[in-house]
Amino acid sequence: MKTPWIPVLVCALISFSAAADQATGDKAASVAAKGQTLIASNGSRLGQVYRVGSDGAVQMIIAGKLVTVPASTLSSVDGKLTTSLSKSEVLALN
Repeated sequence: MKTPWIPVLVCALISFSAAADQATGDKAASVAAKGQTLIASNGSRLGQVYRVGSDGAVQMIIAGKLVTVPASTLSSVDGKLTTSLSKSEVLALN
């Protein structure tokens, strides 16, 4: 009896892809937390995180306006939430 290996392989690849997508989303969301201080690329303090979106992007109030900083710019550097953007680049968002 022959085993239909192609359908089994396709199912395995689909499962692996879905698991990888879920892990990536969890990683982005776990970098930031409400109340954390966000640091700019040059080390200056931008302010506290007001809200973390489901995609990992953070919202904060800076210079009197609500700004959304993309998750793709966020990382943890020496235990501090840091964006690869400068303060002027963050202010230019939205």
